[in-house]
Amino acid sequence: MDHITRTAHFRSEAAAFEKAVRRALEPGGEAPLVPSCPGWSVSDLVGHLGSVQRYVAHILRERLTEAPDPTDLSLYGLPADPRVRAAWPVPDRAPNRGPVPEALTQWFARGAGELAALFRELGPQVPVWTWAPERTSGFWLRMQTIELALHRWDAESVTGSAGPLDPALAADAVAQTFEVMAPARRSWRVAPPGTGERYRFRRTDGPQAWTVTFDGDEVLADPDPTAQVAVEAAGTASDLALFLWRRLPPTALRVSGDAGLLPHYFTLVPPV
Repeated sequence: MDHITRTAHFRSEAAAFEKAVRRALEPGGEAPLVPSCPGWSVSDLVGHLGSVQRYVAHILRERLTEAPDPTDLSLYGLPADPRVRAAWPVPDRAPNRGPVPEALTQWFARGAGELAALFRELGPQVPVWTWAPERTSGFWLRMQTIELALHRWDAESVTGSAGPLDPALAADAVAQTFEVMAPARRSWRVAPPGTGERYRFRRTDGPQAWTVTFDGDEVLADPDPTAQVAVEAAGTASDLALFLWRRLPPTALRVSGDAGLLPHYFTLVPPV
């Protein structure tokens, strides 16, 4: 997927996320919980996504090659409204169920718009800090577009109206899982060494199939769509991406081979 297409997806997903948040909120009512994000309310979801986007925007705007301090609140342009600051992501606290102020949704929308403009201005090849081996502005666009699409789905799930991910974007999310996220998650969490477990994830609404082997500490992609595997899971690109990001259960996919090995994937690739 090229940079211009990803930027368009980012903008459309940001608009859809904002719409879903507004639909989930009742004026003056409590912020509802997000079923797919245990321990988070809609307010927490907006605060999390908005803060991540403004953190990335700061990296891009300043062309940083080292990680900025995430505890520096000046990076985030938080409104003075204390209800907005109450939505700030804090580990291990109870969900913020207070009414979501309009200022919080507006803060998110402004931040998403500024980040989209930066992506368009910089293009994909500007060297900047990232947490991954690839250190470019294009890495952040890919990562943030996928994260935004997933959290749009989360926000829509609050009202039971979660729509699928765009097929091309979902296929990119599946590929990015094995190229970036699986190795990263194994390094961030305690994960057992692979013993040769081989998985195939086959797309039913397009031609792609992804085969991956866990060998020791390595996550190895195999381009051969016919290679022998222990288990194959088939579904739309959206369903595959949502499964790999723990939004859908294995029962959402058509599984052949050793079905018991599919849940083991999340032992090999611990969730964040």
